[in-house]
Amino acid sequence: MASSTPSSPPAPGSRSPRIEAGDLVLLRIPNGDIKGVKVEKDSTVTIGRLGAFHANELINQPYGLTFEIVNKKLKIVPPRTLQEVEDTDATNELINDGECVQPLTIEEIQKFKATGVHVSEIIKRQIEQHANYSLKTEYSKEKYKKRKEEKYSKSFTTIEPTLFNVCDYWFNKDQARIRDLRTDSLSQLLNLANIRPGGRYVAVDDASGLVVAGILERMGGQGRLLTICDTDSPPAYPVVANMNFRPHVVSGVLVSLNWATSEEGYTPIIPPSDIPQNQIRSERQKSRLNKRKAVTDLVTNTREELFSGEFDSLIVASQYDPWSILQRLVPYIGGSGSIVVYSPHIQILTDLQTQMRATTQYLSPNITETWLRRYQVLPGRTHPTMNTSGSGGYLLHAYKIYDDPNASSVLMHRHKPKKPKLAEPASEVVSDDTSSKDEKIVETSADTIILDTGKEDQ
Repeated sequence: MASSTPSSPPAPGSRSPRIEAGDLVLLRIPNGDIKGVKVEKDSTVTIGRLGAFHANELINQPYGLTFEIVNKKLKIVPPRTLQEVEDTDATNELINDGECVQPLTIEEIQKFKATGVHVSEIIKRQIEQHANYSLKTEYSKEKYKKRKEEKYSKSFTTIEPTLFNVCDYWFNKDQARIRDLRTDSLSQLLNLANIRPGGRYVAVDDASGLVVAGILERMGGQGRLLTICDTDSPPAYPVVANMNFRPHVVSGVLVSLNWATSEEGYTPIIPPSDIPQNQIRSERQKSRLNKRKAVTDLVTNTREELFSGEFDSLIVASQYDPWSILQRLVPYIGGSGSIVVYSPHIQILTDLQTQMRATTQYLSPNITETWLRRYQVLPGRTHPTMNTSGSGGYLLHAYKIYDDPNASSVLMHRHKPKKPKLAEPASEVVSDDTSSKDEKIVETSADTIILDTGKEDQ
């Protein structure tokens, strides 16, 4: 019997498939809004009017489940399937939605909720006492039920922190903090920059870390991402915290420099960390000196890595002038490296494109704008949503090339093939009677090629 060798354990993913203590979890409440909460062990999570529950009820649960809050505990709600809505001849033209059509008062509803009556029972009683409910169309009845569930339900659904969900959450929450960077524009930015595991990239991210989060997710803990910021300490990227990355995805991959330390002629002012042992008075001072030395070594090594160059791509989503950023950082990008600049304003990129075309260092700088339209997909009710965003920003993409003034081109011209003579072999004929002294003509049965050699053949 052949012995089987133990297989190597699979590489850990970017994040845990289950909710862990300390994670930032996105919750979708019945009205469609998304709220972010931090789940700490032995704590209480409060979600506005929906109430509160013990955080331990949510830990180790998979994403995507729907829960209902019952006495500060969570009850899993089974998923509902979409049902076909049968259209009828009913119309809404005779409906008068006044105060008298619903005899059930707010005080009575509050009393039902206080006594523990379930939401479905409250909605059922409202439907039974609604004077015009039977006159509504089937679509209107479904909308009525949905509005009541949004109003009285105490349920929520956990959302997996993928890049799409996190970007969509921040775009709806505060799109100015992410510089109006929409999900479709972010995906195009990552594709144009050719982000992949094992790559080396330089990024300037003033979009709260949204670009950094997208790059880290695609790299999967392999490679190097060097960010340039305007703070002395490592930047705080709030979007990266929402991704709930495993430690190996960020540590050892993400390093940062500020604009001052990214300049080659700058000499950082660093307090001395190498002190003789006889001058160290306490363990606290020794620990502080060790931390200072570790920070100094990290900055020095990061600067050397940046100045060594040959990075694969440069990604810019900054509030500063993009041309000055390119002049500073493009020398560290390797040949054929991608340069991607994002801006919510097209005029900034058109000016940048004009400046890039005036130099021979950039190849094919072009500007693109993505367009996105969301659809409601329901049986018999599929249509574009009524509200949508006007623009998700603009992207400029170019390649870096090396300008070699000593390079010479090779010109190739094709001529019609000549018919060989009967007395001569037809496989190959070399002739020099019609060519100039700096050209060589090779005749074959297929075609004739003139190669510009730049000098006479010896």
